[in-house]
Parts: sequence; structure tokens; C-alpha cells
Amino acid sequence: MIQPYPVLIVDDEADILTSFDLCLRSCGIDNIICCREPVEAMRIIDGQPLGAMILDLSMPGVTGQEILAHVRETRPELPVIVATGVESIESAVECMKLGALDYLAKPVEEERLMASVRTALEMSRLRRENTSLRESLVQDRLANPQAFAHFTTASIKMRQIFKYLEAVAASPEPILINGETGVGKELAARAVHKLSCPGKPFVAVNVAGLDDMVFSDTLFGHRKGAFTGAVLARKGLVEQAADGVLFLDEIGDLNETSQVKLLRLLQEREYMPLGADLPRPSEARIVVATNRDLEAMTREGRFRKDLYYRLCTHMVRIPPLRERTDDIPVLLDLFIGQAAASFGKDAPRPSRCLISRLSAYPFPGNVRELRAFVFDAMGRWNGGDFSCGPDNDNPGHLGMHEELCFPATLPTIDETVHALVREAMSRAGGVQTVAARWLGISQPALSKRLKKDGL
Repeated sequence: MIQPYPVLIVDDEADILTSFDLCLRSCGIDNIICCREPVEAMRIIDGQPLGAMILDLSMPGVTGQEILAHVRETRPELPVIVATGVESIESAVECMKLGALDYLAKPVEEERLMASVRTALEMSRLRRENTSLRESLVQDRLANPQAFAHFTTASIKMRQIFKYLEAVAASPEPILINGETGVGKELAARAVHKLSCPGKPFVAVNVAGLDDMVFSDTLFGHRKGAFTGAVLARKGLVEQAADGVLFLDEIGDLNETSQVKLLRLLQEREYMPLGADLPRPSEARIVVATNRDLEAMTREGRFRKDLYYRLCTHMVRIPPLRERTDDIPVLLDLFIGQAAASFGKDAPRPSRCLISRLSAYPFPGNVRELRAFVFDAMGRWNGGDFSCGPDNDNPGHLGMHEELCFPATLPTIDETVHALVREAMSRAGGVQTVAARWLGISQPALSKRLKKDGL
């Protein structure tokens, strides 16, 4: 694991430093500074950024408490873990008052030490990101709006995402982009590329369905004669990406063997081409995307925990279209213009009614589905009111103008309302909020009606 800032271990006993260093490296934390001299430790604290610190209390010259007080005064954002042979309640309370994150009594259990350091690094990361985000929010303007030129949006949620990506773009850590199909995950990855390394290569690959052999050959390449049919050496995508961005889509579908190889690439910044004897270094920025819940997959044992924790250093979720309906009018205008130009027609003006109906539709395919609706409708449009939406067989069918059919004996108003409510709930899949939108009433009013009708 390569964290952006190192863990500083301060202890006057060399065997303790070695023990802690080996323990942390065994769990992937390998950016470590070991220091036996308290005075030198003070210079390191004052002279460079740190992710966390493990501190002994009983040392000659300058005590751990003095170092802790110095950190509290000059570097209050630095998480400090006290690891000492002094096991007393009074000492622990004093250290906590001085700002220590944790107090560990020697000999320290390895699992406890690793868990405490991970917590400290995560806290440090969040503090840095919060600082960057606060600075970005105070400015209330994007520093690099051109990086997001491919996004058409009026959504405040999307603007916040853009600011977050600007804030973390300079970090060497991987970025995990989560979101449903069609929300624009690759567009976000391309924005990261423009923000972090413009002019450098951007290499994208969908890893879903790749077995380990194909994955390894695709990413890492092979040497001549590495396997039957390998008559020529071939560069992998990691080498092609060079010092640019390597974008791995559908990372949640990667098989476990390939997950191990990806973890090595992320941790060691090196990879092994097929048939090679020595690893090669990599400088590529890794951005991954998925429409799956990786956290749930790790709990279920379907995705490696160490890889997940390595990937989620910087994580962003692109909201689905149904959560940013203020984007529908601007996207509708964009796609109508594109479709009209494609079919050689004049661009029609969408009605408010159409926008309202589309805003009530859940859009499981998100922006991609809206674009498909518009292009399909434009191909059939011959003037008059423009309408688009799901086809006749879709429960969310929109924008058509069929005449209502009634039996010979007209139903009462109550019977009609009952049937309409039942149909809306059926089409909405039982989701009251969606059904209420379609009916033009509030969700509490619909809930009251459902109780009244026994539905």
C-alpha cells in the first residue's frame, strides 16, 4: 500500500521499530519512517507532511508527552497513536487530553496496531480532503471548468462532485467511481485525466468477463514466446498508459485471481508481463469504475477487502438521473438538438408536460436511456407535438395520447380513482413517491388514499 504521506514511528528501541515496521508492511502500509532520536523526530514533524505517527513515551532527552504537546500545538491535524510500556490510567488520560488518537500498551497485538494505524490514516485522509473541499466550496467556482465540458448538467449535486474531483486530482492514489449504468462514469474518469495529467495518455478498458489470462495479457502484455502463438512481444495497457491515466471499468466483475494482480500493481507500482523474469515499474494513475456495491461484495466475500480498501482512498458516486431531475430539461434540449441534426430535421421544442412526465420516470438506464428515447422519437417525428419515452409495453409509458376506453356503464368517480391509484402503484412497482408524482398528488395524500381503499 502506498499512502500519500508516511507513517512516522518514534521509539528509542531498535527492535520495537523493526517489529512495528514489519507489522505495518505485512498489511500493505509501506510508506514508513522509523526514528530513534526524539529531537530528529521533532524536525521530521516540522519539516514534512505525515499521515500518522506512532509514539513511545519513555525516551531519553525529549519525552513522548513533550512531542505530543508539540504536535497538538503545531500539527493538530496529525493523528498520533501512543504505544508505550507505561500502562496506567493516568498516563492514558493525560495522552488523550493532549490529543492522542489511541493508547496502546506494549507488547502491542499486531491486529490492534494495524487497525489503529488504518483508522489514523483514514482520519488523516478525510481531514485533508475536507480541507481541500472547504477551500473549493469557499471559492464557489470550479478552478478547471474545461475539464467537465463533456458534462451537460444544471445539478448542484454534480457541481459538488466536480469540486471533489478537482480537490483530489493531484493525489497519486486511485479513484473509485461508483454509479449505475449510463450515469457518465467514464466522463468522470476523463475529467480526472484532464485535471491530473492533461496531454498524457488516457487508456480505458472494460474488465468485465475477462478471465485471468486475458486480463494479464491485456493489462501487462507479454514477451515473445510467453505462450503458444506469442510470436511477437506486445505492450500491455499499463505500459501504453505510461504516466497518464489507466481507466478500468466494471471492476466489480473482476475475478479473484486478477484482483490479486491488480492489488500488486496498486501497492508496489509494478507489474509482471507474461513470460518476463523481472517486474516493470508503472507510473500510471489508476481510475476504476463499477455499478456494483463493492462494500457489500467485500462483506459477502465476493471482492477482496484489501483491494477494496486500496481502491476507495478517493471515492465518488455519480447520482442516477432520477436523483437529479433538474438535469432532464438541459439534457432533453441537448439530445433533441443532436437527434434533429442527425435526422436532418428542425429541432422541436419540448413541452412542459413532456418534461414533467420524464421527470417522474425512474430512468433505470439513466442519461443513456434518455438519449435513446429522444433519438428513437426523433426518427418517427413528422411535426407537431414532440413526445418521447418508453414503449407501449413499458409500465412507465410516457408521452402517448391514446383515448381512454370506458365500459358501457360509466364507473363512479370513486371507482375510477381506485382503479387509477391501483394502476399507478402497479406501474411504479409499489414505490409511492413515483406513483404520487404520476398522479399529481403528494405522497402523504397517496398513502392516505391507499389506506382508505385497502390497497
